[in-house]
Amino acid sequence: MAKGILGRKIGMTQIFAEDGQLLPVTVIEAAPNVVLQKKTVETDGYEAVQIGFEDKREKLANKPEKGHVAKAETAPKRFVRELKNVNLDEYEVGQEIKVDIFAEGDVVDVTGISKGKGFQGVIKRHGQSRGPMSHGSHFHRSPGSMGPVDPARVFKQKKLPGQMGGQKITVQNLQIVKVDAERNLILVKGNVPGPRKAMLEIKTGIKVK
Repeated sequence: MAKGILGRKIGMTQIFAEDGQLLPVTVIEAAPNVVLQKKTVETDGYEAVQIGFEDKREKLANKPEKGHVAKAETAPKRFVRELKNVNLDEYEVGQEIKVDIFAEGDVVDVTGISKGKGFQGVIKRHGQSRGPMSHGSHFHRSPGSMGPVDPARVFKQKKLPGQMGGQKITVQNLQIVKVDAERNLILVKGNVPGPRKAMLEIKTGIKVK
């Protein structure tokens, strides 16, 4: 069954493994999450556990939010997400989920919002090549041909300039190098989506062999 926790990206560093190998790791701070609701097939049509992360001030929460978290006897949460494919018997409303649900060597999937890069052209956005910059060339950094003449339209999926980044991305099969339960830290090998202080979802890998 799956398990997961919400946290914030602190940044990247590197540590030495026991065999002397230097490993790049991402440090994720995952303060205790609170179970806000258990969803069942009878009441909601599917099974899931709703968890909340990071308290926010009472004045920033509306009445429905306050009433919802009151059932779990906790403060309003800044981030609320659902975990599916979980064993509902292992969770109770108001229960805290801490980083020790994971251990060194576990393989996880990390989901976050990638860094926004604004409006970009096809060279930066899609990795296309530019044309000659001299000798009378009129093709430099433009997208190029829009396609055949006969349909008299641009085909779908044509690679064009546009918004780059700022999308929900999941990096799969990342290994947990270390879990620091005292400081609520998880060290994951490699990089994860988003800038520093970005909110992340760390869940059991779904493609683990």
